[in-house]
Amino acid sequence: MSTVPPQHGSPTVRRLRLGQELRLLRERRNLTGAKAARDLGWSPSKVSRIEAAKTMPSTDDIAALAKLYHVGGEKLDELFSLLRDAEQRGWWEDYEDALPAEYTKFLGLEAEATTQRDWEPQVVPGLLQTEAYAREVILATRGIARITHSGVRSRVEARLDRQQRVLYRPDACVLMVVLDESALTRRFGEPAVMREQMEHLLEVSLLPHVSVRVLTLDSVHPVNTGAFIHLKFASFDDVVYLEQLYTADFVEDLGRVAGYESAFDHLRSEALDESESRVLIQRKAMLWRG
Repeated sequence: MSTVPPQHGSPTVRRLRLGQELRLLRERRNLTGAKAARDLGWSPSKVSRIEAAKTMPSTDDIAALAKLYHVGGEKLDELFSLLRDAEQRGWWEDYEDALPAEYTKFLGLEAEATTQRDWEPQVVPGLLQTEAYAREVILATRGIARITHSGVRSRVEARLDRQQRVLYRPDACVLMVVLDESALTRRFGEPAVMREQMEHLLEVSLLPHVSVRVLTLDSVHPVNTGAFIHLKFASFDDVVYLEQLYTADFVEDLGRVAGYESAFDHLRSEALDESESRVLIQRKAMLWRG
């Protein structure tokens, strides 16, 4: 497999961190967003959108906020450094026209995650999919989600690009996957597609930073929940990503994130270990030989 150069910070995470830092600085001065906006002659929504990373501030905006918050020296340099990094372009932005906005935000967060914990009860996770399987999964929802032919092609390309940049970069994150057994038997495409997918799953599961466990159909299912991805960062609060048919949500409340972390731990404890999971996946691959 080819590798990609290590990334020096994700613009998405830098934007969120910049907004977070500005909010904390404001709160330390005991200022409300509305009061800060009045003092600067801005609308309250501008302060709110900057802090929520929905609007990129200019260098003049940062300077004005720093002056209001009595910030200088190294802290001001840090804010300007975050702004410079936040203005960079992430690889995922090449696919913005074909991908939902929530998903491109997730890709930006994933780019700087140190650990990713993925529970998937229905399909093989995108990071572990073959090109043919990915195409069939996307085609399965094409009529419902109204994805064009070119949109299908772009989504497949984005998925393969994502795999290279997440799984095969030198500073790759730790990936822990718990996969329901039903995902190994639910057919997408011809049997050859499924067989190739099972064999690829076995290959990727041998990577030193990847753990794949299968929750068997006859095991105790400790958590009744849909798919979720829990991202952990070195210098940013954990985030949980929940994807639906038409949209996606991000769970950032620390209490709820902790709940998803416990849910994943429960699922993983009930699943087969890595070696047993590989044996089961190998059996499924043989079944798909017809």
